[in-house]
Amino acid sequence: MDTLAEIASGRLRGAHDRGAIVFRGIPYARPPVHDRAFRAPEPPDPWSGVRAATGFGAAAPQFVPQVRFVRSLIGVPTDRQSQDCLTLNVWTPAADSGRRPVMVWIHGGAFVMGTGATFLYHGARLARRGDVVVVTINYRLGALGFLNHPELRARGIDANLGIRDQIRALEWVRENISGFGGDPGNVTIFGESAGGMSVGTLLAAPGAHGLFHRAILQSGAMHHVASEAVAARVAESFLGALGLGVHDAEALRRARNSEIQRAQQIAAMQVGIGQGLLPWQPSADGDVLKSTALEALDRGEVARVPTMIGSNRDEWRLFTLFDPRNRNLAEAEVRRRLARQLGSEGEADAALEVYRAARRGRRSPARLWEAVMSDRVFHHPAQRAADALAELGVPVWRYLFSWRPPLVGGRLGSGHGMELPFVFGTLRDGILRRTLGVSPSAQRLSRRMRDAWIAFAHSGAPGHAKLPEWRAYDTRERATLEFDREPALIHAPFAAESAFWRPRLG
Repeated sequence: MDTLAEIASGRLRGAHDRGAIVFRGIPYARPPVHDRAFRAPEPPDPWSGVRAATGFGAAAPQFVPQVRFVRSLIGVPTDRQSQDCLTLNVWTPAADSGRRPVMVWIHGGAFVMGTGATFLYHGARLARRGDVVVVTINYRLGALGFLNHPELRARGIDANLGIRDQIRALEWVRENISGFGGDPGNVTIFGESAGGMSVGTLLAAPGAHGLFHRAILQSGAMHHVASEAVAARVAESFLGALGLGVHDAEALRRARNSEIQRAQQIAAMQVGIGQGLLPWQPSADGDVLKSTALEALDRGEVARVPTMIGSNRDEWRLFTLFDPRNRNLAEAEVRRRLARQLGSEGEADAALEVYRAARRGRRSPARLWEAVMSDRVFHHPAQRAADALAELGVPVWRYLFSWRPPLVGGRLGSGHGMELPFVFGTLRDGILRRTLGVSPSAQRLSRRMRDAWIAFAHSGAPGHAKLPEWRAYDTRERATLEFDREPALIHAPFAAESAFWRPRLG
């Protein structure tokens, strides 16, 4: 296979990778540094000759978590971080004149961590198995990507830069993917966690409409777009930690990465997560996002493309597993946490009543807390988005990932991010080979999930012969395909819990 490709900016040389061709570290925008820091992305500069696309680009500046397993799962790099980070990677079966479906992956990491280069997202197996072109992208994170304040905007500090980066990457795909054997008229965007939330945001972003034709939201939906007022509070806390005010745009541009990362952490601690929101996330700015994604959804002002949306049964397990405060959690502490989040002890008691009835087999306080937070942050937003999209007449498919690795007595559960190596076929790569205890049944489930995602990219419907009948979602049956050792069609998972959260979260 020839490893050369030609795009608008110039010629590229890629490399062979497990039966596919990979082109790494392709710039999709000019480096957002110096005068272009905190500004909307611009198309990349052209080059002469043949550019080697054999090494991944630098990751966006980011915080490095202490837990090695979490670092590996999210793909946080411990080196090679730079504001010059707007690159993407392409895996293709052949850089020819084919018109293959294109799958553009948006990584997760709470909008403050991650990279499209981690081994977990390597697209060779997905590209080869499905005859698709797989693209993974970097985008700006934290304050560099999601700072938003009206006074800063008036002084040339653009808002929602992480989302603007994603839109610019999709524009690049439209302009160039045919050079890699891809079809710019058949693009699926998919992502997990903050990546899934990004997909939900792009559904509501007018500037992204027409750049993609299908959407997959994994463990992230449309609740994580903040109001302008919330974003302003975060921005003021961040600027205060830097010793700056809302009028100090030029000083902000000159701030060092280390100073920005420190101020991000201070702002996160001062503002707190609050109501299940992340301190750094997309927000309404009157331009990229006229309103929150939920408001746009309720007005019907979203891209009406076939959509797959789902979550993992034990989402919150990833966040409690490594926290010693949860090992001997008492019910009184669960009640106190609920009262703090819901605003009163009466609301906490109402929540406990719902969860005791709905989760009879999960009575320990730690498991109860995990169930509450899994529903609040992941399961309810997935149902809320699926319901609203289905009511708009959008073809929707919903899934629930329930597979649990057998190691450490099953304590890992089907936690947040657990489905990722199944989707990409990377179960036996890196740390996962030792961690997950990969079995033939897990490999079979991975093939089934890859085939479903591939079928969706080809046709807009995820069913295939080796799965049970996967019916489209509606608000009456709420049909959901459960991916476990033996996949099965179930109906209305977490319905009672979601009914509790709907009037409280929207």
